[in-house]
Amino acid sequence: MIRKRLHRTYRISKYVAYKETLIDFKEKFWSFLGAFLGIGSIAFIQSKYLSENDNLFLIGSFGASSVLVYGVIQSPLAQPRNLLGGHLVSAVIGVSVMKLLPDIIWLTAPLAVALSIIAMQYTKTLHPPGGATALIAVTGSAKIKMLGYSYVIFPVLSGAFLLFLVALVVNNMTSERDYPNHGRFSRSFQWITKPVRQHSRNFKQKRQLMRVSRAARSEQD
Repeated sequence: MIRKRLHRTYRISKYVAYKETLIDFKEKFWSFLGAFLGIGSIAFIQSKYLSENDNLFLIGSFGASSVLVYGVIQSPLAQPRNLLGGHLVSAVIGVSVMKLLPDIIWLTAPLAVALSIIAMQYTKTLHPPGGATALIAVTGSAKIKMLGYSYVIFPVLSGAFLLFLVALVVNNMTSERDYPNHGRFSRSFQWITKPVRQHSRNFKQKRQLMRVSRAARSEQD
C-alpha cells in the first residue's frame, strides 16, 4: 500500500516537474517580441527626441511592467486597469511624498512605496512595478524631482500607455494569446483587439490552406 502511494506520488511529481519546465517556444517568442517592441519604442523616442533629458523617459519600473504585460498576460496584475492605473496612482503618491517631505530619504522612500501599495489596493489597480514608480519619484535624479507632478504624465503615464498599445497588438497576433482578459474595463479596447485577432485568424487560415494545397500537389506528383 505504501509502495503504491510512493509510486503514485513519484508519478505526480514527475508530471508536475515536466509541466513546469516545459518550454513553449512560440509563447517565448511573443513574449520576447512584445518586450522588445515595448521597451524599444520608449527607448527610440528617448534617443531620438529626448536625448538631452538624461533618459528621463525610460524609467526602471517599465522593465518590470514588461515582464507582466508580455510574459504573464493573463495575470490580473497585468491587465490595462492595473498597468495604467497602478503607475498613475503610484506616481501621484510618490511625487506628493517627495514634495511634502523633501530630503528625508529614510522616511520618504518607505512611505512612498507603502502608501502606493495601499492606494493601488483601494483603487483595485495593484501593479507591482507601481511601487518602483513611486520609489523613483523620491529617489530619482534631480531632473526627475524637478519635474514635479509632470512626472505623472511624462514619463510615467505616457510610457505605460506605449507599453499598453504594443501589448494590445503583439499579445493578440496569435490565437494562442488573448489580451486583455474579459473584464469590464478590458472590453473597452475591443475596437483594437478584434481587428488584430481577426487578421491573425485569417492569416492562420491562409497558411493552413497553403499547406493543404501543397500536400495535394505532392500527392499528385
